This record gives sequence, C-alpha cells and structure tokens, in this order.
Amino acid sequence: MNPVAARHTALVKQLSRKLGFDYCGIARAATLDEDARRLEKWLNKGYHGTMVYMERYFDLRIDPRKLVPGAQSVITLLMNYFPARKQRADSYRISKYAYGRDYHRVIKKKLKQLLKSLQEQIGKIQGRGFVDSAPVLERAWAVRSGLGWVGKNGNLITRQQGSFLFIATLITDLELVYDDPFAKDYCGTCTRCIDACPTQAILPDKIIDASRCISYYTIELKAHIYPQEAEGKWKDWIFGCDICQDVCPWNRFSRVSQEADLEPVPEILDFSTQEWEQLTEEKFVELFGHTPLKRAGWEGLQRNIRLIKKNQTNF
Repeated sequence: MNPVAARHTALVKQLSRKLGFDYCGIARAATLDEDARRLEKWLNKGYHGTMVYMERYFDLRIDPRKLVPGAQSVITLLMNYFPARKQRADSYRISKYAYGRDYHRVIKKKLKQLLKSLQEQIGKIQGRGFVDSAPVLERAWAVRSGLGWVGKNGNLITRQQGSFLFIATLITDLELVYDDPFAKDYCGTCTRCIDACPTQAILPDKIIDASRCISYYTIELKAHIYPQEAEGKWKDWIFGCDICQDVCPWNRFSRVSQEADLEPVPEILDFSTQEWEQLTEEKFVELFGHTPLKRAGWEGLQRNIRLIKKNQTNF
C-alpha cells in the first residue's frame, strides 16, 4: 500500500467526520460502463418524463474524469437527515428531506471546506464537489465506495441507518486508497416498497418509472393537471413522497440527525391543512424560501393542494 495515499485517505475520512458527514467511502475514478447502459435504456423508455435535463451531459455522468480532468478518486459522503419529530396528523405531507434548510447549500459549503482543508494540508490538488443537482451517478459511486446497496425503490440503503441520507460527491485528482465495493443486496425477497407505492412507479429489477412517482407529480411536473391515471392516488402529499422509505424495514435503524443546519423548520411540522391552504406567497418566501420547498414554489404547493382537494371531492 502506498503510504502517502494511505495517509491522505486517513485525512479525508478524519476531516469528513469533523464536518459532520456520517459516512465516507472512496472509489477509483473510472468509466461506469454498466451504469451507462442502464441509464441509456432508462432514458430510452421515457421513465424520466419531462425531466429533459436527465438527457444532457450523458458522457459526464458516466465518467468523472470528464468533470475533473486528471481525476483519480471519487469520494462519496453521506449525511443523515432523519428528523426527531413528524408532521402533525392533520396536515399536508412534506418529504422529510425538505424539513430543514436547503441541503444543497448546507452540504456544498461542507464540501468546499473539505477540499480547502485538504489543499491546506496536502498541497496543490484539484477537485469539485457535487450534491444531487450535477451530472453524477451518485448512488453508483456510493455502492462502488462500499457504503451500501441500491434498493428496489431506487434509494441507496445502508445496513447501519437505512436510507434517510443525503449523498454528496467530491471528485479529485488526489490518489487515495480505495474501499471495496458493496457486493451484497440485502433487500432479499422483500417487496414492501413495491407493494406500498400508490402509483406503481417501482418496477422490477430496481427500475423506477420516475414519470409516475409522487415526487415527480408534486415537484417536477409543471402542468396544472395530473395524468388521469394518477388522480387521487397520492393522498395528501404536496411535496415529494416518503412512502417507499417509510415502509422499508431497514429504516427501523434510522437515527435522528445531529446536523443543526438540517433542523426542521417549525412551521413545516406544525402547520395544519388549513394553514397550508391560507399561506400567502409573501409568507411562503419568508418561512420556506431557504428550504427545498422553493423548488416547487408557493404556486406549485397551492396547485397540489387544489388538486388534492378536488380528488377528495371526486372520490
């Protein structure tokens, strides 16, 4: 083992813990040939719906060395976001990942700090950090880094804490010691997520028809009318969906997040259905402008509420 690479690897993992990341795994930068074939097939089937951005930068998605010239290592970091409290019972549902501050900003800041600290202690190295919104196949890299496996619901699952975890990636030209890939699938014969999905978005072989997912309907789809076959099936979700994670047996191991910047916004937990319905655009910006809810915006949430109320009347 290269002693310099080993020392640098220990430093990466030490700094990541100090910054509040729960897990850190490292893989050699290489082309993701098998994942490229799966992605191409998924796109050709139209499972991405109107999310045309998924079609862009295909070559960058499958090869990190095209994102960071000279890249040698892909560092994958996980951060727990499981909340201590749930929303009140008489409320419209929000996905747990959106309870607190916008995780993109929170984690991107930490990635910059990690890279800066490595540059200060090691010297001139290059790197780029990515959180969710860049052309990186983050779950594939998490598996290659030994952190967990991709479940039937398409989420990365860890044996220690389940799946309520944000995934971040730091691609760097720093040579490191690489973790063994996660080789086993611990979903077994369990089909709880498939059985629980109201819109049948979870298909065989770990394929997700994103165009039928409740998260897609409530966030990505900008139309004012949902497909007729989906009407009434997402119940009271107005931003995202946690059904497939909530029923996953591995999430019985979820632990409450200790990250202060991901602490839930009180109003998200405490608002009643009536308060969501009466929320003004000005108040939305004041209360939730710094959270992931801004992706749907006030108008998007109000559209979702109107459609839910319409479906409740019709069914």
